[in-house]
Amino acid sequence: MTMDRRTVLKSVGGLSGAVAMAGCSVQENGGSDGSGGSDGSSGTDAADGSTEAAGGTGTAWYSLSESELAIREEVISTYNEGSANEIDGSDISDLQQKTRSAIPAGEGPHVFDWAHDWAGNIYEQEFVVDQSDQVSVELDQFSEVARNAAQYEGNLVGLPYGAETITPIVNTDIVDSVPETVDEMAAMIEEYHDPDNGVYGLSFPFADGYFTSPWLHAFGGHVFDPSADEPLGVNHSETVRGLEFMLENFVPYMPNDPTYEPQAAAFNEGNAAFAINGPWSLATFNDNDLDYEVISYPEMSDGTPSPYTGIQVWYFAAAMDDGGDDAAAARDFVEWYVTNEDHLRQLAEDLGSIPVLNSLVGSSDLPEQVQAFSESVDQGRPMPSSPRMDGVWEPVKSALTRAFNGDQGAQEAMDAAAEQIRSNWDD
Repeated sequence: MTMDRRTVLKSVGGLSGAVAMAGCSVQENGGSDGSGGSDGSSGTDAADGSTEAAGGTGTAWYSLSESELAIREEVISTYNEGSANEIDGSDISDLQQKTRSAIPAGEGPHVFDWAHDWAGNIYEQEFVVDQSDQVSVELDQFSEVARNAAQYEGNLVGLPYGAETITPIVNTDIVDSVPETVDEMAAMIEEYHDPDNGVYGLSFPFADGYFTSPWLHAFGGHVFDPSADEPLGVNHSETVRGLEFMLENFVPYMPNDPTYEPQAAAFNEGNAAFAINGPWSLATFNDNDLDYEVISYPEMSDGTPSPYTGIQVWYFAAAMDDGGDDAAAARDFVEWYVTNEDHLRQLAEDLGSIPVLNSLVGSSDLPEQVQAFSESVDQGRPMPSSPRMDGVWEPVKSALTRAFNGDQGAQEAMDAAAEQIRSNWDD
């Protein structure tokens, strides 16, 4: 999937103490007691977070913003210091392209991190492998949506660690009260829009099917739903109605560039009354000392906003099939990462990450903004993991951009997207 939803975070601190505490539960153990796998592989005891180390070096790839990267490196360092294993982590600028070229050549990582919607495509291309007979964690530790997202056609292609979606965010320095309905929110967006003084009503990355999904789905439409009688619904009247709603109620009150960074910058700099964005944006808000409130979607008189939701997954790449200590080390790291409550709780506090570990899901100890995002996850629908979704994103992005710029009307733009998507599938 191509989107820029994780690119503008700035450096944040505050994780070191909790990560250090998390590291206390990683016990160095060569596995000589035989309690690991029969081949000497490592395993994680989900009850106490302890691990058994094989002494191998696993490789992990990810593509993160600056603040996320600092935290990820801290976490990997903590794991390496507390285990006989070692993880060699790399931040990859174009993870999708890199995995597509490196894994078939036998040069890819053991594990890599991305949202669940890649699952079908990368399994069909044999970039990832089933590890259901290798992992030591029990899947019922995770929410139903999360454990389903980590599987494709019954194959366990990774382990989940967090959920994410987009939801409205209110700049409380500008807006006096939180809207209770979508109609009220739209009226406020218009009221506070003051471009002559550098203030916009809304910061909203419009040129992205992920970000526009709440409204494309709001009136009963769908972009692509493999379970529907007509899976491709991008140009159905209900979906087009959602686009028309945004063109009327949102677009006139936004910065004139629909892409992620210019839109996000308006709110990040305190110059927008509302934003629609995800939990990855909170670190920047905090770094900029913004006063804000994250809310779930307000009630809508004639529809129901329903955003796409994603589950963050550590995928098991094809290199895991080689077995041995290096693969065991990578698996051990992933099992530790996805079950360590201290680490996951701190990610929630510092980055707004939504836990999917059942022991943390819905916890009253989580920050209020994470609880609001969690409610929006409940209102949403998982992104399709079908391989066919890979041919959907770019045509929808182009259609949204044309509609935003006034080059085409909503129906015409979405008709063109549907034609291009079908052509992509035929190819």
